[in-house]
Amino acid sequence: MTTLFLLTFYLMKYYYFSLNIPYQTFRSHYSGVSNTIQVVTHNGLRLQLSAAKFRPFLTQLGIRGQFRLTTDQNNKFIKLETL
Repeated sequence: MTTLFLLTFYLMKYYYFSLNIPYQTFRSHYSGVSNTIQVVTHNGLRLQLSAAKFRPFLTQLGIRGQFRLTTDQNNKFIKLETL
């Protein structure tokens, strides 16, 4: 492994949280009126994310599950994934 890769890996931040937003709620609330979703991590930290980041996870049931948000050391979005 290169030093740059190791440095980048160790500077990333991970946030874990659960979501349960029904389909109609997501479509009506986050398709125009509000474009952000506020979540509370398992450690109690409040985060605000663009609703667009969750669209790949939208199913007929809505957005449900455990998620991990990865950011860089400046809290810039890297990726969002389900666990």
